[in-house]
Amino acid sequence: MAGHRSAPPHDHACALARRVRALRENRGWTRERLAKEAGIAVGTLSRLESEGAIQPGFFTVGAVAEALAVSLDDLFRAAHVPPGLWSAGYEGRDIESFVASLLDSRIGVVADVRLTPISRKKGFSKTRLGEALAEAGIEYTHLRGLGNPKDNREPFWDGRVEVGCARFRGLLRSEEAQADLDRLTEHAQASRVAVLCFEKDESRCHRQVVLEAVSSRVQVPVNPLA
Repeated sequence: MAGHRSAPPHDHACALARRVRALRENRGWTRERLAKEAGIAVGTLSRLESEGAIQPGFFTVGAVAEALAVSLDDLFRAAHVPPGLWSAGYEGRDIESFVASLLDSRIGVVADVRLTPISRKKGFSKTRLGEALAEAGIEYTHLRGLGNPKDNREPFWDGRVEVGCARFRGLLRSEEAQADLDRLTEHAQASRVAVLCFEKDESRCHRQVVLEAVSSRVQVPVNPLA
């Protein structure tokens, strides 16, 4: 089993940025208003909220916390996001509600396990989905090696799920699949990761096997995306 890694500094910066933005927006404040209340430049606040790797210093964050009437301990504790896995099917969703659900669960990475990431549903093809997620501050990665081939989809649709799962477990032994499982495991140790496919019902989707495989490597909770 892979050992647990602490979240990298960039993940902490992203979580802090989201927390500050959320507190500011909950008050109905613009960036200009918060910057004025904190006594800092608007550009400095913009960097703090940008989720970039380079962040303002401790005293700047302290000034923002004071302006928002929260303690530094509360700000950093709330910004800490424990890692985990979420099972996400976009069937029956539109892109706006899907992204909103990701944000509600504080997802940091969407791992797309469709073999071919195209969709008739507006917003869910690879390029458009990646753009929508980037705008929300969520990373997108396509793990083609964890996609289910066309000739193994019928068992999931006609009630022979165990047959489909058994065959897919065999496919996961390939070099490409193992490499993508490694990547997904690394993400799951450091971030909240939504494993994405089409089917709303996980029991009719091969992603259940993907989640099972990652869970055997790293001890993180697995949750359905609300």
